[in-house]
Amino acid sequence: MPLEMARPQTRLAPELALPPPFSAIRLREVGDAFAHAVTIAPEKGAGTLVYVGRFDLAEFALVLEPDEPLLSARRVFYAGMAALAEALAAHAQPDTSITIDWPDSLLVNQGLVGGGRLAWPRDLEEGQTPEWLVFGGMVRTVSMSGLEPGLNPLVTALEEEGFTDVMSSQLVESFARNFMRAIDSWQESGFSAVAKNYIERMPREQGVRRDIDENGDLMIRRMGKVEVTRQKFAPRLVQAAWFDPATRGPRA
Repeated sequence: MPLEMARPQTRLAPELALPPPFSAIRLREVGDAFAHAVTIAPEKGAGTLVYVGRFDLAEFALVLEPDEPLLSARRVFYAGMAALAEALAAHAQPDTSITIDWPDSLLVNQGLVGGGRLAWPRDLEEGQTPEWLVFGGMVRTVSMSGLEPGLNPLVTALEEEGFTDVMSSQLVESFARNFMRAIDSWQESGFSAVAKNYIERMPREQGVRRDIDENGDLMIRRMGKVEVTRQKFAPRLVQAAWFDPATRGPRA
């Protein structure tokens, strides 16, 4: 069992309809879901989902309790990213492109909308099992830049890409359901099922095969070549590529 999600919680937020065993803690708009989840993770435990009630961002963080060493437990990040992409796909207009720029950035029609982050106890050795992990997700639903839509094609918001009737709470609810499916697949079929769903969301490149190693590294094999290119996973999680610390939101 790759992740423990069985501990029930009692503090529920009625705004969210979450499947068991999730429980929600809502913060005010000025709150930081990721930082708060990290703070309360040792006390509240697995299944606690912290979210911020904002209209311009879907912002949440989920506490997890792995039962394997940190070296391999970090791979739950891939389950979280795939679940977040699937949540967007469920609400997207037909032919909307939803892709993941490895490892942590989420794009809609090639424009950045947000991504995922992962936290773990920093004093832990790679071979030790962490008491908790926190997966955080953030998606820009409405642009607050004041710029005309499409002026900067590298960034976007869901409202600009046809997600006109989607609320932040709906995305968080969809994420929770898809994440549980991902964990169920992991338990039944092994991590390869999670890796397959994630890799299918990466941009296609002809003649290239991608795999995810036991430690989360991305392995790239090119047709006709023997050597394998390895992209290190853990260092890329230290600072999310899509996240702007100055604004505490997706890069604009």
